[in-house]
Amino acid sequence: MAAIDDLKTLLAQDISQLDELADVLGREKTLLGNSDLRQLEALTQEKNRLLGAIRERAKQKIRTLVQMGYRPENGEPSRFIRSAGLIDVTELWQQADSKLKTCQALNQTNGRVISHLQKRLSRLTDIFRGATGQQKLYGARGEQTSVSSSTVLASA
Repeated sequence: MAAIDDLKTLLAQDISQLDELADVLGREKTLLGNSDLRQLEALTQEKNRLLGAIRERAKQKIRTLVQMGYRPENGEPSRFIRSAGLIDVTELWQQADSKLKTCQALNQTNGRVISHLQKRLSRLTDIFRGATGQQKLYGARGEQTSVSSSTVLASA
């Protein structure tokens, strides 16, 4: 029973920190729009701290589940928890999973904002270099690259 209580405690901590992470990701999106680099850097450190704690707790949850009889090669931990008939643990697990998916969606949105900002910076850099008339090709990861063709007729 101690393992079940440990798992409940870990899941409750996850839920709390995932709420914090969702708040941080919301603030990050606002700061990306405002281009406030100092606050963005501090927020990134806070986000990394939260992610580190969540990752460490994920390892602890797996160890606790293994103590309860879970075998990682048998599939998803949520299926094991449901099959064990632990209703309160199942509810906590689902709540944490829902909050994790919310954070993933927020993070993907912020990733798209960052990608857009990088493209805009790239276009501005091209304008400064006078490379706006150059053709563009797409690389393996979908990024644009300028193609310049110059023919050297002679060199000294």
